[in-house]
Amino acid sequence: MIRMLQTAKDLYALEGYAFKQAPGHEGGRNQIWICCLNGEKRFVLRVSVLSDRVEEDYLAETEFVHDLARNGAPVADVIPSVRGKLVERVEEEEKTIFISLFAYAKGMLMVDNGYRYREGAPLEEYFYNTGKALGAIHRLSRQYRPVHRRPAFFDQYNMASIGRLIPDGYAELKQAIARRLETYRTLPTDEAAYGLIHFDFCDGNYHVDMNTGEITVFDFDNCIYCWYMFDLAHVWTHGVGWYRHLADPKKRMEGMRHYFDTVLEGYRSETEVPDELLKQLPLFIDMTIIENVVDEFACSAREGELPDDEDIEDLAECLIHDIPYAGFFEA
Repeated sequence: MIRMLQTAKDLYALEGYAFKQAPGHEGGRNQIWICCLNGEKRFVLRVSVLSDRVEEDYLAETEFVHDLARNGAPVADVIPSVRGKLVERVEEEEKTIFISLFAYAKGMLMVDNGYRYREGAPLEEYFYNTGKALGAIHRLSRQYRPVHRRPAFFDQYNMASIGRLIPDGYAELKQAIARRLETYRTLPTDEAAYGLIHFDFCDGNYHVDMNTGEITVFDFDNCIYCWYMFDLAHVWTHGVGWYRHLADPKKRMEGMRHYFDTVLEGYRSETEVPDELLKQLPLFIDMTIIENVVDEFACSAREGELPDDEDIEDLAECLIHDIPYAGFFEA
């Protein structure tokens, strides 16, 4: 790893920078290093060591991010190497490693501020800015014409691959997923509805500037061709923490309606969402559940294990028994 870091310093002219490895998280695919100069965080170095992706995957991701940044989207840009490459391929100890460098997103994670928003500003500003940032990304995605291409939803989410990943002991869960996938195949895939999306848009993947409220998005590692509504449904599922503490399901519903309406107001300041798909929000929330379940099995499979039942049982119940909104409004 020391040799790899020296290689990265040479590739990106980072001599004199201090490197601090960011703590990993469960299911994480990459090693992340924060590059600091004179105590200031300047860049994020991503080192991808897993063998489940090829160079074209990383090129497609970084080209998309670079195009978004160049056109004014609030994203952390990709920094080309001294050779002008967005992705550097390095052979080390009989392994192929892919390296990319990103600008350090201004601000901080909400969790690192105890989920307190900036002083003196209403929480609605944060909700609005979240939607606005996502809307800007989707608006530019509709205009984007790729050189290299990322996978599409059904390339990864089909019963052939899911059937191999999830054991037959989970038959009811597999049947519930299969039913949803058949429904998804009937959804429109025109330019207004479907395109290259983040696929993991949540407060763990953007920083908030606590002086201005501006949001800067990063970690497009999972970007995929999918319905734009998936990202919006993901915002919904990651907003439940603001109202989970309310005992009354009706109060939780009122809170989530206010939250999501404000997110949509910000989103629509940048782009539109088809009404016919917006009305199917519960269906897309189910899609986020399927993504979560598949990810749990995939991460566990890399360790030669099955996921803990407690990690998937509630999600599986929602799919098997058709419980809408991930069960959030159940008494």
